Amino acid sequence: MTEYISKLYQISKKEKKKVIGLMSGTSLDGLDIALCEIEGNGKHTQIKLLEFQTIPYEIAFRDEIKKIISTKQADLALLCQLNAQIGSTHARMINDSLIKWNVANNEIDFIASHGQTIFHAPCNSNNNSKGFNSTLQIGDGDHIAVKTGIITICDFRQKHIAAGGEGAPLVTYGDYLLFSKKEKNRILLNIGGIANFTFIPADANFNDIISSDIGPGNLLMDIMIQNKYPDKTYDHDAEIAEKGTVNDDLLFLLLSHPYFQIKSPKTTGAELFNKDYVFNAMNKSNTMNIAFEDLMATLNRFTAVSICDAFQKLNFGGTETELFISGGGMHNPLLLSYIQKNIPGITMKKFDTEYFNPDAKESVLFAVLANETISGNKNNFDNGNPSMPNISMGKICFPL
Repeated sequence: MTEYISKLYQISKKEKKKVIGLMSGTSLDGLDIALCEIEGNGKHTQIKLLEFQTIPYEIAFRDEIKKIISTKQADLALLCQLNAQIGSTHARMINDSLIKWNVANNEIDFIASHGQTIFHAPCNSNNNSKGFNSTLQIGDGDHIAVKTGIITICDFRQKHIAAGGEGAPLVTYGDYLLFSKKEKNRILLNIGGIANFTFIPADANFNDIISSDIGPGNLLMDIMIQNKYPDKTYDHDAEIAEKGTVNDDLLFLLLSHPYFQIKSPKTTGAELFNKDYVFNAMNKSNTMNIAFEDLMATLNRFTAVSICDAFQKLNFGGTETELFISGGGMHNPLLLSYIQKNIPGITMKKFDTEYFNPDAKESVLFAVLANETISGNKNNFDNGNPSMPNISMGKICFPL
């Protein structure tokens, strides 16, 4: 048995593990790094968030990734370069964070790396004519493992697709293990670049859960802000959108895409919802000349309406329902105000009053997925279902 196979076996038997979870989303604002202590597995999993930070990407680095993200025509040389560069950059950020937190690398049992999604093409996508669900994340795990000296689990989405899923949303698995409640329905809403939700009915089995992408979260707002103001990454506190007025004609066009009529579960990404999508809707609605503040107000409302519409299609069965929100969109007061006013029968609660820093949620959940790969068992997700198969996910990369 090799050194690292033996070490992995010993880690799998540990009562408590120190795990780093990584997440970099479609907003490309930076890398979320969560240092977690994980005890147990399955529905007995207990999580303690020890440290968390988001390290911003340098503008030049972000601009390089933008050249290949969500586009049918990509520079293959740049793609290959960035696969190594992103992995190496993430490794450096991990090493710097551990120094900052006064934690030695050899104290960490393993790293869970989501990578950077470059293209996502489920069968329902306009970009997919071959009948195969597909997705691609780069930021090679071997570069992280070698440069940190820590076993790294990465590339989670491919097993999900191989087993019949769409490769997303994967947070469902962690949401079920950590946030189920016997006496209450729960909705876990993540408003990242793409908005997605997990609906966990009271006392649910895994097969009772509904989990799906909704549509754009912050993505279109961020794209248009960055297009107008290259030095900004997002509309801070909805300061620009708050000054505008929603344009109903544009809003109608934005909401008219057939994607919104597809029944959940479904997935999407920047391949569909992008700058061209906004400009096409503006052109068709004769709103190319509206004030930028009105455009931002309309995009904000677009995200809010699509979220509320998705919730209206859920069956709560007369049971008390709680909503917990995470992701960058939870810091958008205009967005949250509309959602709160238009979800009757649902109580919005602050995530960190019961759990941990909501900004860390996705990076923590990938740490949980990696823990299932190392220490879980096939009973933790019942028998699975076509969209959410019962699988362990992630490829294991060893250091030198």
